[in-house]
Amino acid sequence: MYVSHLSLVDYRSYEHVDIEFAPGVNVLVGHNGQGKTNIVEAIGYLATLASHRVAHDTALIRVGAQRALIRSRVVRGDRAQVVELELLHGKANKARVNRGQPGRASTVLGIVKTVVFAPEDLVLVKGDPDARRRYLDDLTVLMIPRMRSVLADYDKVVRQRSALLKQLMRGGASHASDATLAVWDERMVALGSQIIGVRQRLVAALAPHLASGYETVSSGQSEAKMRYRPSLESFLDEPMPAVMSVEEISVIYAEVLARARRRELERGVCIVGPHRDDVEQTLNNLPVKGYASHGESWSYALAMRLASYRLMTEGPDENDPASADLQDMWWTDSQEDTEPILILDDVFAELDVRRRRQLADIAAQARQVIITAAVAQDVPDQLRGRTLSVTLGAVTDMDGAEDQLSVSGERDGDL
Repeated sequence: MYVSHLSLVDYRSYEHVDIEFAPGVNVLVGHNGQGKTNIVEAIGYLATLASHRVAHDTALIRVGAQRALIRSRVVRGDRAQVVELELLHGKANKARVNRGQPGRASTVLGIVKTVVFAPEDLVLVKGDPDARRRYLDDLTVLMIPRMRSVLADYDKVVRQRSALLKQLMRGGASHASDATLAVWDERMVALGSQIIGVRQRLVAALAPHLASGYETVSSGQSEAKMRYRPSLESFLDEPMPAVMSVEEISVIYAEVLARARRRELERGVCIVGPHRDDVEQTLNNLPVKGYASHGESWSYALAMRLASYRLMTEGPDENDPASADLQDMWWTDSQEDTEPILILDDVFAELDVRRRRQLADIAAQARQVIITAAVAQDVPDQLRGRTLSVTLGAVTDMDGAEDQLSVSGERDGDL
């Protein structure tokens, strides 16, 4: 798959811009703060309905505007689709496909698939568990779009249940409150068990790709492993199996909630569940965080993104019992041309020469790769392709032919 055209209206720094992309390598060159990352962020947003830079959509709408529009022409195999998203202040976002009727934003999930490498990726190793959970959840949405609603519903349950626990902690206990808590417990177990089950299978499917990816970018210096660590284990006598059925997880989850009840009431928060889980990362069986050098940490983070890319390109290994049933959950509407768009957002400036070369060798094989760089010299020679210059409000061909200027007053209509 590849993006052949992107149009932005009132998105970030752009009042209005249209950009033509080609299959293969596309390089966006410009000084920091000129809007390169805004362009690739918009493409990534089409894939997951989330930014890799900020948590809330408000920051994506240009200052002074009430809505932003992202429109893209996406080519898969021998067919093309026009995907549109309208981001609205204080309202639910809207979407439409092929100029059809507007609908929920989630209707576009599964059409565009991306893997984004960015300087922020070091947080996958050195940051808090939240970054690793988001890594898994973004990949979950890309591979199993229906899980986005499960993740969103679970977040709502955690907020509602936490509010009730705070009320009970402050002495607001009643028979009705206890009954309500039981209802939230049941809902939490039902949703949380699905999330844990999918995450377990994703980690099992990613593990071999992580090991091979780390070997590639580090020249085989260490053995990279990862393991999903459910917070439920803190109340168990032994670790949970690496992969379990949703039903098996539900039984353990319900038992742990009962054991954790006193602590939760004392603290007024939900202390177990997918929102507290983590991914155990090791090099030669030692924790990456705290033991790995800066270069090793970068290699591990790169290997995590490479693992995502290879899993999405090749699909789950049907011969691996630990991840085989992930294939049944995987989005299967036209498996033709499912290779994701590879986005390398200003990463080459962060890497040494050897890691640049290794990453470039892999990226050069992608159906489409979109690269941002402050200077063209940061991009390895094997990644030469269509090159665009990005300055504030304009995107132009490096040979000087204007692609599109920001045009005041020339606006697309609402969805």
